[in-house]
Amino acid sequence: MSAPEDEERLLPLTQRWPRASKFLLSGCAATVAELATFPLDLTKTRLQIQGEAALARLGGGAGEAAPYRGMVRTALGIIQEEGFLKLWQGVTPAIYRHIVYSGGRMVTYEHLREVVFGKGEDKHYPLWKSVIGGMMAGVVGQFLANPTDLVKVQMQMEGKRKLEGKPLRFRGVHHAFAKIFAEGGIRGLWAGWVPNIQRAALVNMGDLTTYDTVKHYLVLNTPLEDNIMTHGLSSNLVGITQGQPVRPSTAFPKESSLHHLP
Repeated sequence: MSAPEDEERLLPLTQRWPRASKFLLSGCAATVAELATFPLDLTKTRLQIQGEAALARLGGGAGEAAPYRGMVRTALGIIQEEGFLKLWQGVTPAIYRHIVYSGGRMVTYEHLREVVFGKGEDKHYPLWKSVIGGMMAGVVGQFLANPTDLVKVQMQMEGKRKLEGKPLRFRGVHHAFAKIFAEGGIRGLWAGWVPNIQRAALVNMGDLTTYDTVKHYLVLNTPLEDNIMTHGLSSNLVGITQGQPVRPSTAFPKESSLHHLP
């Protein structure tokens, strides 16, 4: 075996397979974050869908008929009526979604930054390249993750259907995937993909552009070096300044329009 091959085998895995390592690390970080914040996502979805349902039934009086008011009371209502663990109803496809979405967008963004666009002479990634790269990374990541996003939202509503006396549609995550695919085919799994990738493009344009800009500023103007601490600080600052827009419920077909899901 030649010397270069011996040296390559001694390198850390993150240097030997940087893209695969980035995908796995991004997916693991997103999984932890999703487990911690999923109850908020569930209550948000319940509020959006119950508002649409009440408006369809009662028109202008929908506000008085809605069973929950606000995020906290919605969460407490779910715990009282369905059980504490139901706050994580549909968390499995959400984890699948974030592994695919976060890993896909980060790998795509880094490939665009390092290979396609390239950095400037000062090793800085120009703003316009960061904007385009962020949008393209968001589009790729969300398009790949759309089936898991669809299943996640549908499974989040299973507890609500049970309380309303309606039959459950899915026995689990894999049954949901199989049922949607059997009834709607590939197009069924990508229902609502157009507004989803539009949203993802705008979100990542802000997130990844701000992240690169903040990291570059910290490296040039502070004693911090380009390491994991700087990356983490940049990510936290992005989260504080950007926030997370609420996904419009129109990104997915209404339950009544899913003719292939009885």
